[in-house]
Amino acid sequence: MAKLLSIMLVLAIVSVTVSADECEQDRIDMKRECRRYHTWPAEPKLIPSEACCAMWQRASVPCLYKDVNKDKMKVLCMEKVVFVVKYCKMSFTPGSKCGSK
Repeated sequence: MAKLLSIMLVLAIVSVTVSADECEQDRIDMKRECRRYHTWPAEPKLIPSEACCAMWQRASVPCLYKDVNKDKMKVLCMEKVVFVVKYCKMSFTPGSKCGSK
């Protein structure tokens, strides 16, 4: 029984680590593919690349939400983020909270 619990604990730790790694990879990929489409100033809004849209379609959006803080809000223009998400035919879940507001 103790051996089974130990195995389950190891599996739980591994799955959390993999999830954290996937979140970090999403952040890295998002910066690489979409940074120029998300940052201030609010105008002009640029049509995102196919690679940026593909990134939004495969990213774990809740992971990305968690990473947005006051410092990142100084760089990210949420108006542009929403524009990109809509252009890429994605949507935010109603009631989603992202950023410091």
